[in-house]
Amino acid sequence: MTKQINKCSFCGRSEREVEMLLTGATGFICNDCVERAHEMIEEILKKNKTVNSGLGFTKEDLPRPQEIKKFLDQYVIGQDAAKRYLSVAVFNHYKRLLQNADSKKDDVEIEKSNIIMVGHTGTGKTLLAKTIARMLNVPFTIVDATVLTEAGYVGEDIESILTRLLQVADYNVEAAERGIVFIDEIDKIARKGDNPSITRDVSGEGVQQGLLKLLEGSVVNVPPQGGRKHPDQKMIAVNTKNILYICGGAFDGIEKKIALRLNTQVVGYGADKKRQEIDRNNMLQYISPQDLKAFGLIPEIIGRLPLLTYLDPLDKNALRRILTEPKNSIIKQYVRLFEMDDVTLTFDDDVLDYIVEKAIEFKLGARGLRSIAETIMMDAMFDMPSSDEKTLHITRKYAEEKLKKANMHALH
Repeated sequence: MTKQINKCSFCGRSEREVEMLLTGATGFICNDCVERAHEMIEEILKKNKTVNSGLGFTKEDLPRPQEIKKFLDQYVIGQDAAKRYLSVAVFNHYKRLLQNADSKKDDVEIEKSNIIMVGHTGTGKTLLAKTIARMLNVPFTIVDATVLTEAGYVGEDIESILTRLLQVADYNVEAAERGIVFIDEIDKIARKGDNPSITRDVSGEGVQQGLLKLLEGSVVNVPPQGGRKHPDQKMIAVNTKNILYICGGAFDGIEKKIALRLNTQVVGYGADKKRQEIDRNNMLQYISPQDLKAFGLIPEIIGRLPLLTYLDPLDKNALRRILTEPKNSIIKQYVRLFEMDDVTLTFDDDVLDYIVEKAIEFKLGARGLRSIAETIMMDAMFDMPSSDEKTLHITRKYAEEKLKKANMHALH
């Protein structure tokens, strides 16, 4: 009498062909079919979880404003006001997406709050944007406003902003329509005079007019490969209603506009007291939409950027912390670079103070820290990979010599 061979009731393989065969009341199932069934159940549950939103996340998955700020704190020193504004803007953007995707419609429609950040060069505007992009579940792109011109002129069309977003989203229009765009150097498209231009201002006021439809929300026909190089390409229609725009700019010289406004307002009883309360070292904290208008942004574009925040100028203490504290600080980057060549790199504390002093002297902000550190480390980075030495210690004397050799004092 031959022994009965048990088989999997799902795939039909015998117990000899599988690692394990589980016995049920009326049949059998092998370990492979159990694994496949588990994967299918996980996928279905995940799909059901997000089916109402049509997004890759649910309300429970949303990073809260405090969580977003905490993440930013790991990479960006200070700038608490800008971080709070950014965190709230991004959180509300997520909530808008969830509301728009919800099948239960109500009378209250949440409008998007585009944001504009004003701060000196090297204070961290672009770094904030790049850092926040790391934790987002939506397409994110950074574009430079300086290359934009009106349609028909040399330069990039305004629609190229959306082309970049589409590229980041792998040409998934639905994903791109809920993305976030950071427009850098927004101050460079300010109109050239206080009065409306009587001649063509194709890279200033003209670009601002073109940006209005993108910021407000409309269906824009976007060339998938850029503008005039491929005139026969099929256009892609993108609705910008749910795209969040974050703008950043140095607005060099806007302090004069702020000071002028504050001085004209400070009149009458208690005027002297109000003058004393004004912090002359950080005029940007008093910035208002009318200062942006005086600088050269048109009222229509200011109205479409309702959240206005500023970045503090970096003092000696902030620059010193930037050198060493963030997860990807400049000093940590150099230590890692030399570590890859099995070299242990160390610095004297007064070397770091010296780098900070020079950065303040050159008035280059946090970017100045890297250029100075790069100059000091250049010879060592050239020689050490070919050397047998396994340790390198940087002293202030060494740093001063390297900086003097590079004639960086001529920059001042």
